[in-house]
Amino acid sequence: MSQKIYRMYGINTAVELLRPGAKWEWTGGVGFSRWDDPRPVPSKEEVEETMEKIKAFEDSINTIWTEEQIQEVRGFEKQIEDATK
Repeated sequence: MSQKIYRMYGINTAVELLRPGAKWEWTGGVGFSRWDDPRPVPSKEEVEETMEKIKAFEDSINTIWTEEQIQEVRGFEKQIEDATK
């Protein structure tokens, strides 16, 4: 397979690692639009740095997918893409 499938990379995982259990909303390009937690809001840069660490971790693992799994993941990605148009 030529393209990596990332399972953990994303804002949700990054925020969960930074502030476990926090309640929040993220507006693309802006950052947090709601923060309902007594701990300090992580900066947009802090979230992006954490995401890059997650991506580097996933890149370090030689994951092997079956063709069926790849098709399933790609189909789900397409559904999300179509829903956001």
